[in-house]
Amino acid sequence: MTEALEKNEIYTREEYLKMEERNEFRSEYYAGEIFAMAGGTSDHSTICFNMIGELRDPLRRKRCRGFESNMKLEISQADAIVYPDVMVICDKIERTEHRSDVIKNPLLIVEVLSPSTESFDRGKKFEYYRTLQSLQEYVMISQDAPLVETYHRQDGRSWLFSVSSGLEETVVLQSLECEIRLTDIYQHVEFPQPPKTGGPSDPGETD
Repeated sequence: MTEALEKNEIYTREEYLKMEERNEFRSEYYAGEIFAMAGGTSDHSTICFNMIGELRDPLRRKRCRGFESNMKLEISQADAIVYPDVMVICDKIERTEHRSDVIKNPLLIVEVLSPSTESFDRGKKFEYYRTLQSLQEYVMISQDAPLVETYHRQDGRSWLFSVSSGLEETVVLQSLECEIRLTDIYQHVEFPQPPKTGGPSDPGETD
């Protein structure tokens, strides 16, 4: 999420949707303000692609339908329209009236975290997502390390938080009754090398 396109400029939801049809870049709508979306990295795209691939069989078994990041999500209670990285719907699709490109009832949402949006995805955006009565699971995938965090709805107000860390681990998606290896989610992703610790052989060290 970046700066609003025009400070102090307030748009209606309908104006935003018309603008989005013409724009060459994607933007998200929050309570009258429109925010341009930053471009993703190659690792971000790879992780999304891998995750969608891993969901293919679970979706087929449960007769659910998946959507990638070109599909918009309307969050009515937050007066917002956003582009999640991955969404899954297992019921009849609820669409915004007169729109084929805006849905309203995801069971599962996946976000691949970026440095510029991570705090927002963890905080305010998840607050917005929690207002969706259909949402049962929210998944956040780190780009910088093999780390997947999930929130699974227990009841109307409680969410169970789980962490999977390390390529040898797996993440359990309770909403789809499936388990995915982190090594498959992060296939072809190269992580930054950790800094070397000091030692006797370090250049410049003297006795």
